[in-house]
Amino acid sequence: MALKTFKPYTPSRRFLTMLDKSEITKQSPEKSLTEAKKRTGGRNSHGEVTSWHRGGGHARRYRAIDFRRDKTGIPAKVAAIEYDPNRSSRIALLHYADGEKRYILQPVGLEVGMTIQNGEGADILPGNALTFRHIPPGTMVHNLELHPGKGGQVVRAAGGAAQLLSKEGDVALVKLPSGETRKFSVDCMATVGQLGNLDHENVTYGKAGRTRWHGKRPTVRGVAMNPVDHPHGGGEGRVKGNHPQTPWGFPTLGAKTRKKRPSDRLIVERRKP
Repeated sequence: MALKTFKPYTPSRRFLTMLDKSEITKQSPEKSLTEAKKRTGGRNSHGEVTSWHRGGGHARRYRAIDFRRDKTGIPAKVAAIEYDPNRSSRIALLHYADGEKRYILQPVGLEVGMTIQNGEGADILPGNALTFRHIPPGTMVHNLELHPGKGGQVVRAAGGAAQLLSKEGDVALVKLPSGETRKFSVDCMATVGQLGNLDHENVTYGKAGRTRWHGKRPTVRGVAMNPVDHPHGGGEGRVKGNHPQTPWGFPTLGAKTRKKRPSDRLIVERRKP
């Protein structure tokens, strides 16, 4: 996989980069594993905009991903590698030996024709899913469960990988991509390997229109508004020095909003700033 660049025959082409998508082997998704995805436009049940800058964008269908990896003891063959518009990583279509089909996140090294497995007897190979109890320390993993049986919730973005540092009793110590070291139950599932599509973070959009394709609308700065619309607005000429505020006057940009959470006791070392 590599980044494509273009001759700058327009201003937006000068800095635009795209993924070559050479690893994708199937263009259309498996119809039985997709479902309609309703868009809110950032509005709540009363029709009020509660999340700004959302709307438009290309139509999508949701691909049902198997985050639980609970089909143990049955081998599966990788039938295709596909693009998923709902996430940054690629997805792999699995054909299980009993005839069932499922999608999983594609790690580096997982290719069409390979066989993977879930559960205790699986080898430590990319794409295989096991509990921390059966994964040796030092292994790179992704799609980690926070609670046994709930399904993977952590480390699911392109290029992501966590490292299992050690195990002691019923507790596993894992270093996450953010730099945070956290305790997990040894009964939580994780998938071996680093997630693919490593160059995703290096893509440059090049033009505003590409952001609109993703359903993101423009952001207007508060200082460019009138006083009736924003606390930062108004003034003769440009004005600096106002305390950063939301349009409704609440502090922002550095104001602490985190509440006490029961999971804090599981954090051994905070992520690095």
